[in-house]
Amino acid sequence: MTKQNSFYITTTLPYVNAPLHMGHALELVRADTIARYKKLIGCDVYFNTGTDEHGIKIYEKAKEKNLEVKDFVDQGFETFKEQLKMFGVSEDIHFIRTTDEHHEKSAQEFWKRVSENGYIYKKNYEAKYCVGCESEKTDSELENNECKEHPGVKISIIKEENYFFKYSAFQEKLLDFYEKNPNFIVPDFRFNEIKSFVNNGLQDFSISRLKSKMPWGIEVPGDSEHVMYVWFDALVNYISTLGWPENIEQFEKYWINGTPTQYCGKDNTRFQGAMWQAMLMAAFGDDKHCSSQIVVDGFITGENGVRMSKTIGNVVDPRDVVNEYGTDALRYFLLREISSFEDSPFTIERFKDAYNSGLANGLGNLVSRTMQMVVSYGIDISLVDEKSFIFNHDYSFSSLENFKIKDAMDYIWDCISTTNLMIQNKEPYKKIKINPDEAKKDIVQIVQQLFDIAFMLEPMLPNVSEQIILLLKENKKPEQPLFLRKE
Repeated sequence: MTKQNSFYITTTLPYVNAPLHMGHALELVRADTIARYKKLIGCDVYFNTGTDEHGIKIYEKAKEKNLEVKDFVDQGFETFKEQLKMFGVSEDIHFIRTTDEHHEKSAQEFWKRVSENGYIYKKNYEAKYCVGCESEKTDSELENNECKEHPGVKISIIKEENYFFKYSAFQEKLLDFYEKNPNFIVPDFRFNEIKSFVNNGLQDFSISRLKSKMPWGIEVPGDSEHVMYVWFDALVNYISTLGWPENIEQFEKYWINGTPTQYCGKDNTRFQGAMWQAMLMAAFGDDKHCSSQIVVDGFITGENGVRMSKTIGNVVDPRDVVNEYGTDALRYFLLREISSFEDSPFTIERFKDAYNSGLANGLGNLVSRTMQMVVSYGIDISLVDEKSFIFNHDYSFSSLENFKIKDAMDYIWDCISTTNLMIQNKEPYKKIKINPDEAKKDIVQIVQQLFDIAFMLEPMLPNVSEQIILLLKENKKPEQPLFLRKE
């Protein structure tokens, strides 16, 4: 495969105040799938993730646990890394922590540039603030004086002198940028929401907090009494991870020329699709430094379409799923049974049904039946073209190119069903006694299909893909089914 352009992809940064939930797992597994796919077709990939470790939410959680804040975030980061292993995320990944010394200096340099360009000022203000979202809220975003996204979390009132970002100066600039980049946000309906939001007018927002009230943050350059608002600090991670501003070569390679792509949840779209882009314009003076694409996930819900919430009690912990069913099973469900862009339910009952039908009875059964015939009838695997999938199954890859991962998975499972049906209809295990040459030809065709399936699965289910290819190359039957059926 020929070498392609460099490619940059990042997730948002989860807070370290709690273990990762199913929504985090979805975002991380999908970004990992796209990163693996891009590597598979020859791209030089920079895959970024990490942890958001500043702000009032972190500060209060550490106090609640009677821990020094630095000790608390260090523990949270280690938990984060362990969970990434459970989700099967590639080891070839770059971690960023917003408490890293380089990130803090990078965020301060970013602030200075925005300020020097005239987009930061200071004023007194009063606002309603949701600690859960770490953002200001208008009355229309509240229900019973609580944030709709965090019911039960008391709304705070901020009343102090803060620094503000001139967000209002970027309405036309953003709309012009959106016009020039019609595929900037995927899917289209999320893009339309952002365009409508910006078109309705932008309000300047606070980007600092008094250090005397909230000391856990990055100090504002030239003003030791203020720390940066957590979102302003955290968004800079997407370029600080590349070594900006010192490492211009890497910054240009992956950010300017590397089609920077960002995954996020739908509650994060305004921050990624509008706020961050306005900040980049303010710092660099043009839209050439903006992100290339924002890919927006829907929510994972419980029963009846209600968003998962500890308060409601409909949460499924991804760690429990992995412990019982394995990493590949979790990835399978997130990539095939969850809509690429819409909200989708996750219940244990639905998960078990999908596991049994798609993995145990589908893929696992196909591998066992095929390898039984290969070993029993001495099939010559050298007759199989391992790389034929590149030419014969480009639909799967074109779906990944458009972030339609579920479509790619559905295509692969159609191939699995077709191959299982081929075994059922041609019955080579019976034909081998009557017409061994024709039976072996049938089995070679089935093996070819299995090779293709294994290669197509490499970005989505890398562990099982590797297992299948190893079995084929070593002419071995699996010692036990790849996926044991659950009753």
